[in-house]
Amino acid sequence: MSTYLWIDLGAFLVPFFCSFHPRLRFDRTWFALWPAICGMMLLFIPWDAFFTARGIWGFNMEHLSGIPVLGLPIEEWLFFICISYACVFTYHCFRVLGVKDFFGPWATRISYALIACSLLITVFFPGRAYTTGAFGLLALWLLVLQLWSKPKWLGRAYFAYLVLLLPFLVVNGILTGSGLDAPVVWYNDAHNLGIRIGTIPVEDIFYGLLMFLMTVTFYEALLGRRIRQSEDQTIRK
Repeated sequence: MSTYLWIDLGAFLVPFFCSFHPRLRFDRTWFALWPAICGMMLLFIPWDAFFTARGIWGFNMEHLSGIPVLGLPIEEWLFFICISYACVFTYHCFRVLGVKDFFGPWATRISYALIACSLLITVFFPGRAYTTGAFGLLALWLLVLQLWSKPKWLGRAYFAYLVLLLPFLVVNGILTGSGLDAPVVWYNDAHNLGIRIGTIPVEDIFYGLLMFLMTVTFYEALLGRRIRQSEDQTIRK
């Protein structure tokens, strides 16, 4: 089994098996989760494939199974599925277990601070494709959230992502070469800021935040629609 596939499965299996715990029952939200992950991948897969084709990043065949799908290793497709599953599972656990929404009162300020910083970085580093892509799209998505929906769940999502940064750094550290002779995923530093946390480009943190927030946005929208449908049926009865 390839190194990358082991990493994907390592991130996925514990959240998957815990999904059926009677206090969590994350499996009961799968009707919202799987479409949400697919919706996120509609942006991230073409983006990933384009950057791979342009040599902005790439993959070390030594760590892959050698099965490509639309220009990307099968493990890269699984990365978006497995990591998103684990992240939304954590977010779900915080909600159902009653973890305090620490960032709720500050969510709008956090969003606008992220938007301002992301836009500044995008403006000042226009020639770096990964930098402008990650920060620019994050700023755009946050603007849409703030101007369109102002979601009540955003503070909880920020807190969940803050907690997720530790396992994120472990997983991405391995993918980018920590503890390995060669990285699973390599980056062309001409297209990023060249700032690394260990072996991880700093852009990965904001790329991951965008991936997480997009998935949670779709997930919450579908959960909300199901609740509204149930309420309508109850009223009709």
